[in-house]
Amino acid sequence: MTTPSFHIRAHDPASDPTCLSALWYAASLRAHAFLGQEKLLEHKALIETRYLPMAETWVAEAPDGTPLGFISLLEGYIGGLFVAPGAQGRGIGRALLDLARRRRSALELEVYVENEHALRVYLAYGFREISRREVDDEGLPHANLHLRLEA
Repeated sequence: MTTPSFHIRAHDPASDPTCLSALWYAASLRAHAFLGQEKLLEHKALIETRYLPMAETWVAEAPDGTPLGFISLLEGYIGGLFVAPGAQGRGIGRALLDLARRRRSALELEVYVENEHALRVYLAYGFREISRREVDDEGLPHANLHLRLEA
């Protein structure tokens, strides 16, 4: 059995926001390309100023300190789970979900239907659909599924 080439640590508000927003942007260009680059750039600034400060965030980090992924929790809601494109497929997302599951009795999240890879990952992990809406938080026509994972 091989040892993972990453570890998970708590988010550091002093040093993480810029590198995590860059990781978010790179991952979102792939996962949320349907939103368009302009919309993603608008949201990138909000990652640093609004979303990270209000969430409990955990960072998967390479031995050299490079962030490889992160998960942000708002109580039992997963506000975001992102893995750097070059680090996907190495178990980082699963490790971050495992950590969240240990910390919360139940987990919920929303995922774009168009983000087929993430949707497959969540369903394979055990999340189940509890509702669907045809527009996103900004009223744009991008369907979202509300998923739940029971303890």
